[in-house]
Amino acid sequence: MSGAIDIVVNLFTPYEVENNQTGFDANFTSQVRMAEHMKTGCTIEDYLVKMDRAGIERSLLIAVRAGDLAMKGSFEIPYAQVAKWCDKYPDRFSGLAGVDPYRGMQGLRDLEHAVKELGFVGAHLYPHWFKLAPNEALYYPYYAKCCELDIPIMMQVGQNLIYQKEVRLPSVARPILLDQIAIDFPDLKLLGIHVGVPWTDEMIAMAWKHKNVYIGIDAYAPKYLSAPLVHYMNSYGSHKVMFGTDWPVIDPERAVQEMKDLNFKPAAYQNIMRENAVKVFKL
Repeated sequence: MSGAIDIVVNLFTPYEVENNQTGFDANFTSQVRMAEHMKTGCTIEDYLVKMDRAGIERSLLIAVRAGDLAMKGSFEIPYAQVAKWCDKYPDRFSGLAGVDPYRGMQGLRDLEHAVKELGFVGAHLYPHWFKLAPNEALYYPYYAKCCELDIPIMMQVGQNLIYQKEVRLPSVARPILLDQIAIDFPDLKLLGIHVGVPWTDEMIAMAWKHKNVYIGIDAYAPKYLSAPLVHYMNSYGSHKVMFGTDWPVIDPERAVQEMKDLNFKPAAYQNIMRENAVKVFKL
C-alpha cells in the first residue's frame, strides 16, 4: 500500500485564521479541545510534515462555500486560494469545489471552471450553512453538473455543531435524505461525510442500499466510531468508506494511529485509507 489519502481537509494556515476564513470561533476550538499552539493556524509546510509523519500521501483541500455571504457568520475560501497550493504541491494536494446553491448559473460556471481549468477532483457542500436540506430543488442543477463533469460530491450529513457562538444553524441533512438524490441521480457519486452522527446507522443503510453512496469518516476520532460502522468497514462495506480527518478538527497523526489500532483486515484497511478514494476521485 502506498500512502493514505485524507479526503476532507480544510485550509487552516495563519492566513485563513487572520482573515476569518475558518467558520469557527474560540468556543468551538475549546469544544474540540484544540491545542493552544494550534489556534493561530498551521503553515502548509508544517502540515506537510504532519502528513509525512502520519503516512498520508495526498489531502483533498476544500474551497469552502459556507452560506449566503449576506448572512452573518458566512464565509468562503476562493477556489484560487486552494488552487495555489494544489499547483505548488501537485503530488500532495487536490482541490474540492465548494457549492453555494444560491449563486445560480454563475455557481455552475464556477464549478465547471474549477474542474476543467483548475483540476479540482470533486465538489463539496455544507447544507446546514444554507439552512436547506440536500434533497431540495436548488441543489439539483449542481448534482446534474457533477454528473456531467463526472466528479463526486461530498456533503456533511448528520448533526452540525455550534461553530460560532452567535450563529446557530439547524441540522438539515439526515443521511436518509440522500435516498431520493441517489434515486434521481444514479450516476452521481455521493459521499456523506462527518459519519452521519447521530444517525450513523442511517448512513450505513444508504451506503448499503445505493451503489453510488459512500461514507466519509472524518470529523470524529476513529476510536469513537460506532461498533456497527466499524463492522461495516471491516466486512461487507469496506469498499464504501473513505478515511478523512476534517483537519484541523482531527489531527492526521492521531487519526491514522487510531485507525491502525482498530486492527482492520489488511484489505479493508487499504480500501478505506486509500483505494476507495483513488477510485472515486480518479486520483
